[in-house]
Amino acid sequence: MLKKMILLSVIIGTMPFSLGIAGAAEQERSQQQKQIQTQEQIYGSQMMTPQEREEYRLRMRTAKTAEEREQIRKEHHERMKALAKERGMTLPDEPPARGGGMGPGGGGMGPGGGRGR
Repeated sequence: MLKKMILLSVIIGTMPFSLGIAGAAEQERSQQQKQIQTQEQIYGSQMMTPQEREEYRLRMRTAKTAEEREQIRKEHHERMKALAKERGMTLPDEPPARGGGMGPGGGGMGPGGGRGR
């Protein structure tokens, strides 16, 4: 009986540790999903090299204010429009709406998602 109680105590004592590992793994998966979404949300990314996309991401990460990030977005948008024109492609006149990922009001493709078509 004492052995069972000790074993049960050990199991219960290690549960928070196990849950912490599971929580960390879930957080890492969530961060990876956000990175993938960010990659897909770069305006004109289909015309950019991997190095250009990484440079854009770095500029966005190192911007100090929301205004600075917005200015980077606008400049990038203008460059992508000019590049698309050179290549005979068309892109929307306005940058895509900024959303919060795939949650409510985000950029999902379900009802109410996407670009409001």
